Amino acid sequence: MNKPYSFSNDQMNGIVEDTYSKIIKECENLKKNTNCPNEQVVALLSVIASNFATAAEKKDN
Repeated sequence: MNKPYSFSNDQMNGIVEDTYSKIIKECENLKKNTNCPNEQVVALLSVIASNFATAAEKKDN
């Protein structure tokens, strides 16, 4: 079973905020350079998220 986790306030205002900004920027670059729709970006982010979910599940087993 997954243990609850939350970022600290310092992390939320630092690395988490920075990572969020970078992901948004790169998604906008992808849209600009490929003319893909938002749905394609969402699909890509979903694939990326599923990679992390799978890794977490394997780690717990």
